[in-house]
Amino acid sequence: MDRLWIAPGGLHIEPGIGADAEALARLHAGAFYRGWPREEFAAYLGDSRTTPAYVACDANRRIAGFAMLRLAADEAELLTLAVDPKWRGKGVGRALMHAAFEDLMFSPVTRMFLEVDEANLPAVHLYRREGFAQVGERHGYYARPDGSAATALVMSRDLG
Repeated sequence: MDRLWIAPGGLHIEPGIGADAEALARLHAGAFYRGWPREEFAAYLGDSRTTPAYVACDANRRIAGFAMLRLAADEAELLTLAVDPKWRGKGVGRALMHAAFEDLMFSPVTRMFLEVDEANLPAVHLYRREGFAQVGERHGYYARPDGSAATALVMSRDLG
């Protein structure tokens, strides 16, 4: 293993691997209305150079949360971040963000972008606390279970 970061609650963070696809898909489906299939995670995990993933897990690799990025030139996009409900509010999401920021210091990336449902207040608060600022909105971006559509806040942060 080439990189490892400390996380709260006895967890650590390490790069995601192909064998994590099923666990990430399950965790994502539990966190979002429209989860991604295992095959999509497997494809992303197969290209760690352009879509690095970070998993917060215990010594037995039980995954408590993960973050996945997409890199293009000098920009990164946070594709998704999900934390198991029993680990929420304990700093796991923040630790995942810090692992990604630290890892990107060794890359040409100078700015990170993300979209977040404006109604997901814990996530919006986390991103603002981590230095992200709103740069736009995407109306009707997220589907809701009741058939309505939610607005995504587009946020960015300098990494330089």
